[in-house]
Amino acid sequence: MFQQMLQAGLGDFLFVFIFFLVALALPFVMVVLNALFGPHVYGEKREITYESGVTPIRTAWLQFGASYYLFALIFLAFDVDILYLFPVLLAYQKGTGLFELVELVIFILILVLAIVYAWRKGVFKWK
Repeated sequence: MFQQMLQAGLGDFLFVFIFFLVALALPFVMVVLNALFGPHVYGEKREITYESGVTPIRTAWLQFGASYYLFALIFLAFDVDILYLFPVLLAYQKGTGLFELVELVIFILILVLAIVYAWRKGVFKWK
């Protein structure tokens, strides 16, 4: 089987496949080892919030406003969108045509429209 893979040019992907199998197996091995060798009796301090070795003063459950989560989601969405721009810009450096430039401008305009919409709705006002 290995000879057939080499003849087909898939020998380089064998290491990727092995890495993939190890990545799939490792979490299961860790869980099983923890179940076998980990402690099974827990003390009362297990439920206490640990914060840099300082004894907690009050509960760790705090309510945040919905605007905080909305701001975080918008940041995450735009961060991922900007991340997608890097490969596009690298491909555009190789001298692709005008069509790709128009696609890139449309993509950026959609991002700008989303920012303007969020701004008009008052998402960026911190209360």
